[in-house]
Amino acid sequence: MDILVEPTDDRTRGRLTWGRTQVPCALGRAGIAPVKKEGDGATPVGRFALRRLFYRADRRTRPETTLPTTPITPNLGWCDDPISPAYNRLVRLPCPWRHEELARADGVYDLVVVLGHNDAPPQPGAGSAIFLHLATPDFAPTEGCVALAETDLVALLRAASPGDVITVRG
Repeated sequence: MDILVEPTDDRTRGRLTWGRTQVPCALGRAGIAPVKKEGDGATPVGRFALRRLFYRADRRTRPETTLPTTPITPNLGWCDDPISPAYNRLVRLPCPWRHEELARADGVYDLVVVLGHNDAPPQPGAGSAIFLHLATPDFAPTEGCVALAETDLVALLRAASPGDVITVRG
């Protein structure tokens, strides 16, 4: 299945389409960019595989999906430090390098799909932690991810399969 993200007139909002379904999405605070750099706040243009779903088992049941799935525990993080050998990789906490915690208090990572951006192999500084995750209620801009309402992300996960890709158009 192909999933398409296209921009709208608001650079921090987009439309995500799969099959006959089209839903709103939040994008990076800097909009969509053809070249991604660490910390720029842009959602990168490109075609990215849906790698794996992480979910908060302490807050919700496992979503229905055939994607590889891992429960989030308090000791899981994602390295976003370009000087680290673990850059743009899952890490165990505590971690000596700069990282994001996957067990976020705000709930936006209660469902988080890792997208295959800059991961084969990671190039330091070319962007990390590009995820498909839950949007805030007001669809606030992300740091470069694509974010959906919970009902929309759950429906997409139900339809998704290993090997599916998301294409972000500029």
